[in-house]
Amino acid sequence: MTLTLTVSDEVRLLAPGFTHIAIEAHGLVNGPSTDGSSALLDDAARRLAARLEGRAPHEDAHMGAWREVYTAFGSKPSRTRNSAEALAKRALSEGGLPRINLLVDLYNAISVAHLIPVGGEDVDRIEGGMRLVRATGEEDFVTVAGGEEAVEHPDAGEVVWRDDAGVTCRRWNWRQGPRTRLTEDTASGIFLLESLAPMPVADVEAAATELAELLEKFSPGARIAVGSPVS
Repeated sequence: MTLTLTVSDEVRLLAPGFTHIAIEAHGLVNGPSTDGSSALLDDAARRLAARLEGRAPHEDAHMGAWREVYTAFGSKPSRTRNSAEALAKRALSEGGLPRINLLVDLYNAISVAHLIPVGGEDVDRIEGGMRLVRATGEEDFVTVAGGEEAVEHPDAGEVVWRDDAGVTCRRWNWRQGPRTRLTEDTASGIFLLESLAPMPVADVEAAATELAELLEKFSPGARIAVGSPVS
């Protein structure tokens, strides 16, 4: 791994059951969604439905744990859902999952199939290392509102991912900023799988392995490194 990721002591205290696995990949080939990536999203929705057996996503124990943590740092989980719950809700809706681009489709498929938050960032757009911290409220989060660039600030105490330039993702994994997102020009990416107890670490590892295999399949020759689980 060439990119460092650290989790602050404050976040570990807030969520002692937190585990994450990072996959760093170089030499990726991205582009518009394909029939292959679209089929993966459809299959992920079927796998999710089988996993839930008629329950709503928030009734899953893992999603319940994320809701508890969101509440603990001051967010309303029914309004700002973690990324996996939000995707799962869309997967089960009539409209289904969105098609974004090839790489985003791949990690969204893994997120939905395993019901685990998964994010992807363009390594070449990250400044310094990535850190999971509780915000002071003064950090910049550059986003887009009404078609124009806008700067927001997280709430004090909110859990955010950030680099040296500012916040890259608000409310842990709720909303990613456009600065570091994966675009069709992305050649190097970092993919982060995040879990809380009671999800077994072995389940996180299985999801990471599946994502790494998909990255290799759709970007033959890419250099892919899967990190060890970090708790």
